[in-house]
Amino acid sequence: MISFPGKKLLFQGGDFGQWDEWSHDKSIDWHLLQYPLHQGLQRWMSDLLRLYRGERALHEIDFQYEGFEWIDFQDSASSVIVFERVASDRPNRIVVACNFTPVPRVSYRIGVTAAGTYSELLNSDSSLYGGSNTGNAGSILAEPIPMHGRMQSLSLTLPPLGVLLLKLE
Repeated sequence: MISFPGKKLLFQGGDFGQWDEWSHDKSIDWHLLQYPLHQGLQRWMSDLLRLYRGERALHEIDFQYEGFEWIDFQDSASSVIVFERVASDRPNRIVVACNFTPVPRVSYRIGVTAAGTYSELLNSDSSLYGGSNTGNAGSILAEPIPMHGRMQSLSLTLPPLGVLLLKLE
């Protein structure tokens, strides 16, 4: 949801995966940070929020339709959605691909607006965050194969239960 339009709410403990609902009667469960998966989630949230602050496409046009474009929201069979966040200088875009299944999607083609190499800015399945490192080895080259109403496309490996944030180099 951080990459989706609108203002963000991250409640106490949500940044490291607190199991219990927050209560004013006790401290949040800091002790969970002794476990690697909770450390990975905290690192993911830190990196994601740093990217959110640093990439204008993720926050600049938050309440107008010009700041968001669907690439594909109709692939319910694969449980995948793909969209772009756009800054006021239109070429500044972030592609967000979400796979909501535990099955990696290999050679999953999505349309993009421009030719060139797309860098994986973040991959939620990185081993840094407790994942399996399923992805695209850091970058992928667009091909002149039309898809989703765009003249270029990427053939991605989407990680299981994962999110990729990509940007044209």
